[in-house]
Amino acid sequence: MKKDIEFHVASKVLIVAIREWDKDFLSQNWNVHLLNQRKDTIETVLVLSRGNSEDRKTSTLRHGLGNMAPETSNKVELITDEVLGFTNEYLVTFFAEGKLFERSFVFEAHSITESNLVKIPMLDTEGIVAD
Repeated sequence: MKKDIEFHVASKVLIVAIREWDKDFLSQNWNVHLLNQRKDTIETVLVLSRGNSEDRKTSTLRHGLGNMAPETSNKVELITDEVLGFTNEYLVTFFAEGKLFERSFVFEAHSITESNLVKIPMLDTEGIVAD
């Protein structure tokens, strides 16, 4: 059962939001990416995303990303302007070193803005890093 599973706190993984050009919609959109900054492959990567505000909440989405090589990134999802005012949470789980790792990341409401951009060296761009 779940109580019998030992979860380890994931380190050297990040969730970031990056403003990118979308050629399909011909506009700049925020995309959420998972960064694997570890020196090993992370396996069976699952990212759960959900958002909420004072009176509304989003659906819970599950993104299976498969395996991620060391020091790579993977796009998780587009985050629409309609939910930027929500608190958006991302729960990341994966296997590495023969163990199960888990970590929660949060973008506070209204934190995904151009004024909060920081350098994301791994992607050679600017973005917002989730807490």
